[in-house]
Amino acid sequence: MEGGNSPSVQLQQLPLATAAVSVQPHTDSFSYKENLIGALLAIFGHLVSSIALNLQKYSHIRLAGSKDPRAYFRTKTWWSGLVLLVLGELGVFSSYAFAPLSLIVPLSAVSVVASAIIGIIFIKEKWKPKEFLRRYVLSFVGCGLAVVGTYLLVTFGPNSHEKMTAENITRHLVSWPFLLYMLVEIIVFCLLLYFYKERNANYIVIILLLVALLGSMTVVTVKAVAGMVLLSIQGTLQLDSPIFYIMLVCMIATAIYQATFLAQASQLYDSAQISSIGYILSTTAAISAGATFYLDFMGEDVLHICMFALGCLTAFLGVFLITRNRKKPVPFEPYISMDAMPGMQNMHDKGIAVQPELKASFSYGALENNDSMPEIYSPATLPIVQEQHGPRGASAPPYRVLEHSKKE
Repeated sequence: MEGGNSPSVQLQQLPLATAAVSVQPHTDSFSYKENLIGALLAIFGHLVSSIALNLQKYSHIRLAGSKDPRAYFRTKTWWSGLVLLVLGELGVFSSYAFAPLSLIVPLSAVSVVASAIIGIIFIKEKWKPKEFLRRYVLSFVGCGLAVVGTYLLVTFGPNSHEKMTAENITRHLVSWPFLLYMLVEIIVFCLLLYFYKERNANYIVIILLLVALLGSMTVVTVKAVAGMVLLSIQGTLQLDSPIFYIMLVCMIATAIYQATFLAQASQLYDSAQISSIGYILSTTAAISAGATFYLDFMGEDVLHICMFALGCLTAFLGVFLITRNRKKPVPFEPYISMDAMPGMQNMHDKGIAVQPELKASFSYGALENNDSMPEIYSPATLPIVQEQHGPRGASAPPYRVLEHSKKE
């Protein structure tokens, strides 16, 4: 009986074992499919946003160079850019609902690559092939590195997928790793804000660190809101939970303060520096927040984590090379400003003589001290001879002009 029953038991267990084995590959393929959908949405969103911003910039430049009296918001080009910008931001927002946070955030390098390519396409100057290659070799290398880094990020990105229900978000919010992370971040943020506001430490790293710390909370809340909206659309209502509105308010508040600090940084530093340093700091802070709050790298092997880190470093280097090659604008001052009048001190205070700068720039009205200038550039002086009386009371001319020789 045992010999007759054992084959049947084995035959009955074989389909169950096969089914049990086939579940895990199906789950992995489904997770990879979600990662791919999220990555494609993020790439599409950043690409469309870059095109939209360049369209709006083109609209402003075109109006400034013409006699068209219309405002910028009355042109079709500007409105086309606005529509594309909203579409791109919606694509990036929806990508957080599919893929892990640590995978979506580094993909913002696509916007830097797209802006560099669009800038090269719309160049107005004509370059020879050798000059063009020499001028933009760093941009080409940076774009290649950014593309390689993006491929590594998508291939070896974290594969953790958790439904963004109100219970799961609340559980992550009160977990001790995230509470410890929040405590450290609040302390660092307060210290940086103290040095920035009270000590006038207007260094670019300090300002962009403030932006990065706020941005890490922004992306955490964005993923929570996007995930809960997706579940609600699929039939599991999450919009009636208080945690949804808490995350929504935090998302809006951190985004507003983040934009405020970015505006202050743009007034002090070049946009290329802000793009490269801001991308590196914001991506690092966001990945740390995603790994702490959503546990993105839980269960990942060391090889995937190392390859993901290599992809991030490659993308960082690519963005740095692209922004490094941007041409810095040279200020042009074709007139004498009121604060550059004789005897008045200003930011160029080096003397009290109003003379054109003898340099390669076109700046006029800067205060320069002319004592050390060569004699050929020094202004001519008219020596004055005081009035002299002759013996008979005849008065000499009140003054006479002496002729200057080259020796004088």
